[in-house]
Amino acid sequence: MRVARLAYRGKYMLTGFARVTRMHNLLILGLTQYFTAIFLADIHSNWRGYAKDYELFLLIFSTNIIAAAGYLINDYYDIKIDYINKPDKVVVGRQLKRRYVMIAHTVLNLIGVAIGFYLSIWVGLINFGAAFLLWLYSNQLKRWPLVGNLVIASLSGMAVWVVSIYFPENPLLVYTYAVFAFAISLVREIIKDIEDMKGDESFGCKTLPILLGVYYTKIFLYFLSALFIFLLFFMSGMLGNQTLIIYFLILILPITYFLIRLVYADTKKEFAFLSGFCKLLMFSGVMSMMFF
Repeated sequence: MRVARLAYRGKYMLTGFARVTRMHNLLILGLTQYFTAIFLADIHSNWRGYAKDYELFLLIFSTNIIAAAGYLINDYYDIKIDYINKPDKVVVGRQLKRRYVMIAHTVLNLIGVAIGFYLSIWVGLINFGAAFLLWLYSNQLKRWPLVGNLVIASLSGMAVWVVSIYFPENPLLVYTYAVFAFAISLVREIIKDIEDMKGDESFGCKTLPILLGVYYTKIFLYFLSALFIFLLFFMSGMLGNQTLIIYFLILILPITYFLIRLVYADTKKEFAFLSGFCKLLMFSGVMSMMFF
């Protein structure tokens, strides 16, 4: 019986860690970095070698565990807010003890930064900076208007860009996708702030929708979307890459649908849908890498 209880407790905790660290998001992050190396950096010339490259694996592994540590510390600091915004999804303090979460956060960050410095001084510094920013974001920056959103969006773009340190071929193509990741992530983070207004406002957060209101935040999102579309087409034109131009032309249709839904969205459920839709746009970007 004691062994059975320990096994159940261990499984219960592992399930909790999987939920807190958003394993599905980490899988997409790892897939994005592998696809960047295989399909963008070297355009199919040695994809089997990249798939077996242990340094690429370590780069992706270190990025993922730092991201996982970021999710842990974010949920650690947001327990009270999450009880208002998403009470049925709270794990820290229920399924996982807070001290275990903090220990796991520290250990994962140390391993991720150590691997980064093993690979190169630049990767080590990037990993250290990412770990520090994720902590600072959870502790303070996410409560400021736009600043926290820009931090998370920048780290999303950096996850694509960092691959070009090891595989410097076709840098502009990699940078274009990094900008794409930044753009979709920034829009999604602002949408999530609208979705979480109730809990954020209760604890003194000054996010963009709390300061501007939902109406003016929507207008800001329309402007951002138009700006990013123009920027992506401009970069595609500089590349002279017809495949990329066609992809972004096709992407105008779901983006238009997204903006129409945004115009009429006025409930938490509708904003949650729009946040999930941004994830689909990101995933479509990852899949489009295979066509180069």
